[in-house]
Amino acid sequence: MINDFLFTRIGYVYVPTSHLDESIAWYTSHLEFKLVNKFEDRGSWLAVLHHPGKQSIALLLIETGDAARLEITRNGRPFPAMAINCPDIEKTYNALKHQGVDVQDLHTLGNGEAKYFYFRDNEGNLLEAAWSVWDPKEEIKEDFIKA
Repeated sequence: MINDFLFTRIGYVYVPTSHLDESIAWYTSHLEFKLVNKFEDRGSWLAVLHHPGKQSIALLLIETGDAARLEITRNGRPFPAMAINCPDIEKTYNALKHQGVDVQDLHTLGNGEAKYFYFRDNEGNLLEAAWSVWDPKEEIKEDFIKA
């Protein structure tokens, strides 16, 4: 049955960085990712990072000399190309703000069914922290240990 589909899920997301080791440190300390692998491919270094969720996709930090960062434009304004789910968005917002991360305002949609805020990583990539009542319940990987 699974072979009936061309694709079954998004596998990973690429995030550009000019300083791979600094970005690995930032993502592991601020966003609780775990470094799984680091290797060279096609002339630059990559780092594979995982979150604790069993179904979470991998984040690949890609070292590049290019100045472009992860961000799209929506109606003429910066918009994140990636959202990271939070089980408790207020806790996440306060923790990142306390750590000195460049966070924007926390927004509530509808009657509180969804909340989000934008923030930037150490390289200026625009990311979104998100929570909603529709988020699936996540199972945690047994071998995932918080750093």
